[in-house]
Amino acid sequence: MKFKNWLILIVLFLFQGISAQIKDPVKLKYNINSLPNNEYEAVLTATIEKNWHIYSQDLPEDSGIPTEMKLSSKEGINLIGKVVEVGKKHDEFSEAFGAQIVYYSDKVLFKQKFTLKNGAKPATVTAEITYQTCNDRVCLAPNTLEFDQKVTPAVSAEANTTAEVVAGPAAETTPADTILSSTSETATDTPPFATKQEGLKVTSLDFENPQTDCGIAKQENSENFWTYLLLGFFGGLIALLTPCVFPMIPLTVSFFTKGSKDKAKGKRDAFIYGFFILIIFVLLSVPFHIIDGIAGNIFNEISTSVWLNIAFFVIFLFFAGSFFGYYDITLPSSIANKSSKAEDAGGIIGIFFMALTLVIVSFSCTGPILGSLLGSAVTGSANVPMLLTYALAGFGFSWAIVFGLLALFPQALQSLPKSGGWMNTVKVGLGFIELGLALKFLSKADLVSKTFFLKRELFIVIWILIAIGLVLYLFGLIRFPHDDKKAKISLTRKAIGVLGIGFVIYLIQGLFPGERPKLQYLSGILPPLNVSYIHDEKDGILGMHPEHDYFKAIELAKKENKPLLIDFTGYGCENCRKMEEFVWSEPDILPILQNEVILASLYVDDKEALPEEEQTSIDMGNGQKKKVKTIGDKWSLFQQINFNNNSQPHYVLVNPDGKVINTPVSGYMPKEDFKAFLECGIDYFKKNKK
Repeated sequence: MKFKNWLILIVLFLFQGISAQIKDPVKLKYNINSLPNNEYEAVLTATIEKNWHIYSQDLPEDSGIPTEMKLSSKEGINLIGKVVEVGKKHDEFSEAFGAQIVYYSDKVLFKQKFTLKNGAKPATVTAEITYQTCNDRVCLAPNTLEFDQKVTPAVSAEANTTAEVVAGPAAETTPADTILSSTSETATDTPPFATKQEGLKVTSLDFENPQTDCGIAKQENSENFWTYLLLGFFGGLIALLTPCVFPMIPLTVSFFTKGSKDKAKGKRDAFIYGFFILIIFVLLSVPFHIIDGIAGNIFNEISTSVWLNIAFFVIFLFFAGSFFGYYDITLPSSIANKSSKAEDAGGIIGIFFMALTLVIVSFSCTGPILGSLLGSAVTGSANVPMLLTYALAGFGFSWAIVFGLLALFPQALQSLPKSGGWMNTVKVGLGFIELGLALKFLSKADLVSKTFFLKRELFIVIWILIAIGLVLYLFGLIRFPHDDKKAKISLTRKAIGVLGIGFVIYLIQGLFPGERPKLQYLSGILPPLNVSYIHDEKDGILGMHPEHDYFKAIELAKKENKPLLIDFTGYGCENCRKMEEFVWSEPDILPILQNEVILASLYVDDKEALPEEEQTSIDMGNGQKKKVKTIGDKWSLFQQINFNNNSQPHYVLVNPDGKVINTPVSGYMPKEDFKAFLECGIDYFKKNKK
């Protein structure tokens, strides 16, 4: 591209303005501090909006885009050491990338010390920063900015005294609409671009006025607190069925309904008892809030630590052994004895200690279940304390409801099944579940350490063996220490055993390769697809060979008379990989992509350099410049200029004339929404194509 065309492109970029769809969640500030011994420190401060993050400079290959800060000066500088990062650091394993990633939220400082080669003369020091911003749904195109700051030593270098920076206010990013509006006059005489040779602006790509108005509603993202509340609730119900807890239900309810001449008071005390059970379980989450306040990244460290994941693996094996009946996990008896003695205080205090005693003595059954909730929360989200609070609240709420309702309707006690061997069956079944969960932690340690010993197929085989063991137990073919040797196998056990056989059949299909990923319902548990004995690196995306240049793709669309699907994507875009693996691969989606459209995947983080004559720098004002040096820069700018959007994945359907067919969509979305988007645009094209 000729230099004059780049100038026209820049002017159009400034004239067009950026709508609310352009996201700018990172504000940058640049300043230089003077230090003793004629040294200086350049500091780039990134302030990041809530729920967004940028990556560290230390990232493994083939993962996210690492942040890179470079200092330079025409007058010459000497760098001292490496760039130092200071901020709220998150360190976790990404299953999408199959690697350990480090990123920052809220605020992070990038610092680089240096000296001036000619310490007595002023120098303009340029800081260039390249970074990518992501949240849970989308990643924005990598951004490269430049900041200039003039350094004027207060005294000559020979004086050997502390120099100071004489410069104006620190350079800071300015909202794009402010920058653009100030230069709009320049663009009035500029003709619009129409072809590849003339630039990147394509006048037909009018996304605000598509040919048809069908589209989909945006998917809102929210933390899964209610999911954990339900998990805790059902976990509590299961715990009630264990031999540690179930026999205590009628005894406790009868105590409140018969132990007082005032039946109303007895029922009220029973409700208070249930309330205290709920409070006690919720209070168990308080230490995690305190830990989080002291060390905010502790749970990320836990979830990605090799040794702690191995420790969880061993603990879950220990839990399984307890459920199988080989030993009991109990708190020291002195704790239960002290709590039991405190019940004599009577009144509300006595009721509280009755509830506490119940929680303590039932620990041998509830401990492993609560441990499972803890392990799931710690390795499943950054907001561990709140997830645990919801999970434990659900756990305690289930107990409170059961005790409360039975106190209100004591006649319902007659409908409860009698204590017996079925309770041990529940415990042993939980033991098999604990074995399966233990393997997940071992897999996490294996992935983080990059040993890749526990590959996807081996994981599935072990789960199949665990499921077969559960089925054999349910049909009475194997027994454990507390099982009745002459027990009859109930219809319920047989029915659950049949479901177990179905689960084994479901798992077996994951051992055979196919055109699309298998066992997608277990995608958050199994090792990723690339950690496999039989998986080969795919040639292209799911066997497809998309174009990587919009202008070549549009020519192909004209030749084949098909609509063009523009896929703004990135090598470091986690949500893009999720869309490809779990949405594109669906049997009712993949044929559409293969046969009905021309696919153009434009990588906004492609680091291959543009020809030297096409490289340029856009002056954004306030000492800030937008660097355009790579293919990724080109397609990122193409996306922003033509679609006022800078997030990935971003999908646009256009006809061979380059006209937008229907409303573009962004981010990871359910299959149904993506299918509706595709079918809407393709159906319109077929009805109206020439």
